[in-house]
Amino acid sequence: MLIARHIDCPPCRLAAMTTAAPAMAAITPVDTRPEWKALVAHADATKQLHLRDIFRQDPTRGDELVANALDIHLDFSKQRVTRQSLQLLLSLAKACGVEAKRDAMFRGDRINVAENRAVLHVALRAPKGTVIQLDGVDVVPEVHRVLEAMAVFANRIRSGDWKGHTGRRIKTVVNIGIGGSDLGPAMAWDSLRVWSTPEIECRYVSNVDENDFHLKTHDLDPAETMFIISSKTFTTLETMTNAQTARAWSLKGLGGDEKAVAKHFAAVSTALGEVKKFGIDPANMFGFWDWVGGRYSMDSSIGLSNMIAVGPDAFGEMLAGFHDMDEHFRTAPLHQNMPALMGLMNLWNNQFLGCDTLAVLPYCQYLDRFSAYLQQLEMESNGKHVQLDGERVRWETSSIVWGQPGTNGQHAFYQMIHQGTKIVPCDFIAFAESLHDLGVHQDLLTANVLAQAEALAFGKTKDEIIADGVPAWLAPHKVMEGNRPSNLLLARKLSPRMLGRLVALYEHKVFTMGAIWGINSFDQWGVELGKVLAQRIIPELSAAKPDLKHDGSTNALIRKYRSWRGR
Repeated sequence: MLIARHIDCPPCRLAAMTTAAPAMAAITPVDTRPEWKALVAHADATKQLHLRDIFRQDPTRGDELVANALDIHLDFSKQRVTRQSLQLLLSLAKACGVEAKRDAMFRGDRINVAENRAVLHVALRAPKGTVIQLDGVDVVPEVHRVLEAMAVFANRIRSGDWKGHTGRRIKTVVNIGIGGSDLGPAMAWDSLRVWSTPEIECRYVSNVDENDFHLKTHDLDPAETMFIISSKTFTTLETMTNAQTARAWSLKGLGGDEKAVAKHFAAVSTALGEVKKFGIDPANMFGFWDWVGGRYSMDSSIGLSNMIAVGPDAFGEMLAGFHDMDEHFRTAPLHQNMPALMGLMNLWNNQFLGCDTLAVLPYCQYLDRFSAYLQQLEMESNGKHVQLDGERVRWETSSIVWGQPGTNGQHAFYQMIHQGTKIVPCDFIAFAESLHDLGVHQDLLTANVLAQAEALAFGKTKDEIIADGVPAWLAPHKVMEGNRPSNLLLARKLSPRMLGRLVALYEHKVFTMGAIWGINSFDQWGVELGKVLAQRIIPELSAAKPDLKHDGSTNALIRKYRSWRGR
C-alpha cells in the first residue's frame, strides 16, 4: 500500500491553510518596469516591419535565431522580432527574476503561495540518488518507491500473471479520471502506441456524460477489463460518478460477487478509507503528493495506464526525457534556453503584438492530442487575473491554445491563419525521422510543414501574383499578406524520451511566462465555482418541488429540463 498525502478539494485546501494570510511581498507590476516600457516603445517603433524586411536586413537570422539541445532544433527566426527585440525580452526576463524563481522551484520553495505548497513535479522524474528536499525531507526516494510498486503491478498485468475474477487475463485497461488525471495519460497513450504491448489496449473515460462511458466500454468484456480510478481524494464528482458506473457494470458482468472489484480495479489516490470502501485492495492504491498539480502529474502514478501499456522501461525513458529538459531549463543561459525563449516569443506576441491565440500544430499523427493537453497546461496555469500578491493585473495573461495535427489542419483552419483578419502565432512541431518507412510520406509531410511556416512568414504580394499570370481582378483574392509569426520545433524522432522532453519544454515555457507576469501558475481556483453551483443544482433537477433561487435564465432552464424529463 502506497499512501501519499494530498489535499485536493477546495474546503480541504482551505482547512489546511492558516487563517492568517501568508506573508506575501508586494509584487512590482511588470508593466511598471523600465524593461517593459522599453518593449512597448520598441513594439510601436517596429510594428510596420514585415518579416520580409526583417530577413532582408538580417540575412543570417535563420542560422542564428535558433536553439539546439537534446535532439531538438528550435527555429524562432520567423517570429516578428529583431535582435534588439530579443535583447529587450531577455532583459525583461532577468529583471523579473525568472532564473531566481526557477531556482526556487527546483529548490522546493513554496512558490504556490495561494495554497502554501511547493511545486516539485521535477522530482517525479529525478533519477535515483538526486536529492530534492521539502521541509528538510528528501522526496525522491518516496517517488521511486511508488514507481517501483507501479512497475510490479504493471508487469503482472502485462505478463498475464494477474488474472481477473474469472481467471482470464486483462486485455483492456480503462483509466477513469478528469483534467490532469485524463489529458496527460490519454495524450501519452496516443503518442506512444508504437511502444505499447499488443495484448493490452488502453481507453480513457473522463466526461460525466454517460455517452463517454458507453462508447469506451460497450464492446468490452468485464472479465478482461481493469479500471484505474484516478482521483486523489476519491471525491471528484465526475470521476466518482463514472467509477460507480464502472463498478456496477463490472459486477453485473461478473455475477454480482463483490470480491470481483479487487481483481478489476486499482486506484491512483491518497484516500485510503474511500478506496477500501469502494472495494479496491489497498495494495493496488498508488499515491502522489500535494506538491504535484494535476496538470503536471502525467509522469507520476497518474501515468499507471501508460506504464502498463508501454512497460516500465519505456515509461522510465519518458521520465528520463522529462529530466533531460528539466536540466536544460535549469542550467542553460536564457539566450540559449529553449523553454525560456519560447515563453518570451509567446509573451511578445501576446502582450506587444496583440495576438490572443496560439495554434500548436504537430506534424505527427501520434501527437493527435498534444494540443488538447497543452490547452490545460497553459490555460489553467496562466489564465489568471491577479498577481501573487492579489493585485489585479493590467495586462493580458494566457493565450488561447488550440490546434490539431498537420496536414489535416491545412484543409480546415489554415485559410483563416493565412488570409484572416486575426494574426495567429503558430508552434509547428515536426520530426526528421518517421516511425514507419512508407516511402515518400515523411518527405511530403516535412515539405508541408516547412512550406506552411514559409508562407505564413513571407506570403505573396499582389504584384507577384499578377507576374505569375493571374488576372488583376482575381489577384486580390490570392494575396497572402504574410508576417504571421511562428516557431518551428524540429526534433530527430518521436520516442518515449522525446515525448518527455517536449512536454517538459512546454511546462517550463509556461513557468517562464508566469514568472514574468508575477502570477501563480500552480493554483486553479477558477475551476471551483462551477463545481460548487453544480452541487446545488443537482438535487433541484429531480426534487419534487425545488425552491429555485438562481438567476432568471438558470431557473427557466431548470424548469425546461424538468419538463422534458417529465418532472
